[in-house]
Amino acid sequence: MIRLVPAGACAAAATLALLAPSTPVTFRIGPPVAASDVVLEWNVTALETTASAPFDPPLESRNVAIVHAAMFDAVNSITREFQSYAVDLPPKAEAAPEAAAAAAAHLALVRLYPAQQARLDAAYAASLASVPEGPARSGGILAGETVASRILALRAADGADAAIAFPYTPGTRPGDWTPTPPAFGPALDPGWGSVKTFLLESGSQFRPGPPPTLESRKYARDFEEIREAGSATSTTRTREETDLARFWVSTAAQVWNPAARLVAIAQRRTLSQNARAFALLNLAGADAFIASWDAKFAYNQWRPVTAIRAAGADGNAGTAADPSWTPLLVTPPFPDYIAGHTTYAGAAAEVLSRVFGRNPGVVMTLTSAAAPGVVETYATFEEIADGVVDARVWGGIHWRTSSLIGKHVGERIGRHAVDHFLKPNRGDSREP
Repeated sequence: MIRLVPAGACAAAATLALLAPSTPVTFRIGPPVAASDVVLEWNVTALETTASAPFDPPLESRNVAIVHAAMFDAVNSITREFQSYAVDLPPKAEAAPEAAAAAAAHLALVRLYPAQQARLDAAYAASLASVPEGPARSGGILAGETVASRILALRAADGADAAIAFPYTPGTRPGDWTPTPPAFGPALDPGWGSVKTFLLESGSQFRPGPPPTLESRKYARDFEEIREAGSATSTTRTREETDLARFWVSTAAQVWNPAARLVAIAQRRTLSQNARAFALLNLAGADAFIASWDAKFAYNQWRPVTAIRAAGADGNAGTAADPSWTPLLVTPPFPDYIAGHTTYAGAAAEVLSRVFGRNPGVVMTLTSAAAPGVVETYATFEEIADGVVDARVWGGIHWRTSSLIGKHVGERIGRHAVDHFLKPNRGDSREP
C-alpha cells in the first residue's frame, strides 16, 4: 500500500499553507517502495525533492518530467525495448540499466535542486550499492549521466524561467480574474502556457472553446452548485465530500505517482516497463499543466469567490451576490478555466489506463496528509480522475464546467502521449 504520510519540515507545506493556511501540515510521499526497482525508488526521491521546494505545481511537473525522461532514455538505450524519447545512445557491450536509471535521476535532480545535493548523493550511493562494481556499473553510470545532461540541455531554454516572471495585469471587467482572498497574491506563473511542451506541438494544441458566458444558464447552474456545495459553511455538502475536497489539496504529481507505483508493484512490471510508464505519466502531466495554463490566461475567467461576491455585476438573473461568501478551501492564485488539477487527472488517468489496464486489478488505497484519517479507495484510474473533478467543486475553488473541460482536455493529452510516444519496438505483452 502506498500512502501519503506526515514527515519532517519541508517546504511543500506551502501547498497546504496556500489552500488551508490555518493548518500548516508538512508531508512527504509515503514509505519506500515495496519492491527493488530503481525507477520506482527514484520516483519517490524525485517527489520528496520537489515537495521540499517552494509550492509551484507547473514547475514541479516540469522537473519530475525531466527526471523521468532522463531515466527512460537512459534505461532504454540499454534495453532497446521502446522508441526513445529524445536521446538514443549507441548500444554498449556492458551497461547496467539500474545504474543508468540512478545516475540519470541523480544528475538531473542535483542540477535542478542543487541545495538538496547531500540528500540526493546519499540516495545515489544507496542505489549504486545494489549494482556490482565493474564495467557494467561504470557503463550504466556513463549512459545515465550522458542522457541526463542532454535532456537538461534540451530543456535549458524551454521558457520556464521567463514564464514565472511573465508580465500580467488582471482584468477589470465582470468575469475577469482578479487576485483572490485572503492573500490577494499575484498570478502564479502567468506565462506557463507558452513553455515548450514535452509531447504536444504547443500548449494551445488542445485548447478548448471559451467558458460559459456570464449570461448563460450553464453559468448560473455552475454558480448555484458551487455557492451551495463549495461554501465553507455549506449545509448540503456531506462529510465524505468535505473529506475528498481536502484530500486533493496536494499537488497532482504527489498523488498520481504513488497510485501508479502501487499498481506497478502489484503487476510486477519490469524496470524497463516502469521507466516507460512513469515517463509517459509525467511527460503527459507536465504538458497538461502547460495546456491548462494556456487556457487559463487565454480566457482569464474569474474564480467562484470573486464571482459570488460580485454577482450583482454579472448580468445574470439566475445569480445573486453574497458579499461574505467564502469557499471551503483557499483559492489558488490563477484564473479558473480550465482546472489544472483535473487536466492533469484526465491525462494521468488516460495514460495509466492504457499502460496498466482500464481495470488494473488492484485496489488503490490512498491517504493524504491534507486530510488526516481519511482513506480513499479506488478500483480504476478513471474513478480517481472523477473524484478530482468533484473535489474541486466541493472545495469551492473551481466551477463544474472548468473541472470537466479540464479533464476532457487532459484525456486528449493522455491519448496523444500513448499513441505517439515511447512505443514498443517488439510488442509488449504487458500492454493492454
